[in-house]
Amino acid sequence: MSAAPLLQSLFPNIDDWGEIGQACIDTLLMLGGSLLLTVAIGLPLGVLLYLTGKGQLRAMPKLYAVLSLLVNILRSIPFIILMIVLMPVTYVLVGTKLGIRGAIPPLVIGAAPFFARLVETALREVQRGVIEASQAMGASTWQIVRHVLLPEARGGLIAGTTVTAIALVGYTAMGGAIGAGGLGDLAYRYGYLSYKSDYMLVTVVLLIVLVQLLQMLGDRIVARYTRH
Repeated sequence: MSAAPLLQSLFPNIDDWGEIGQACIDTLLMLGGSLLLTVAIGLPLGVLLYLTGKGQLRAMPKLYAVLSLLVNILRSIPFIILMIVLMPVTYVLVGTKLGIRGAIPPLVIGAAPFFARLVETALREVQRGVIEASQAMGASTWQIVRHVLLPEARGGLIAGTTVTAIALVGYTAMGGAIGAGGLGDLAYRYGYLSYKSDYMLVTVVLLIVLVQLLQMLGDRIVARYTRH
């Protein structure tokens, strides 16, 4: 039996596999675009949280308190609610509230604070003696961040990126319920609203496979680049 009749017999309610393929592409596009922006925003935010924390290189308790509060507030809001609240902002930024473009701003705003906390935690794991040795040699704060903190925390940062990417997969699926597109949209429209369990099963399996691939890739990169 060829592939097409076999799939039709296993999943009789699925009429268009091309639509599922396009949904996979849309999910990957949302994941890739939002992850890049999340790292670009969350990494410096995490570094700033670390530097301004108590007893750190540029301790500023008041600034740290403000940043920490903002991060905690954004992390506390369920993503689907955050996406709805940010719809006017999203429209101003990208010209639409729906689809891939409409999903990326709330994805980034939701994930960047989460990633920033992971960055802060990874930097706190760097041995204090290494930092003090760099200070004794006259290194500036920027030099310590660039040549000591980030390289020494590389394994933790990569692991944090992996965790964030997996969280973003879940966010994209939730966003499908309000028009973000991707696999979550298919699961909601066909699996939930139209009672076609085939779509729900296939999208869940595809999301599980995507998460497993991301975790395996992240683990391999961590194992390769972690400094001992």
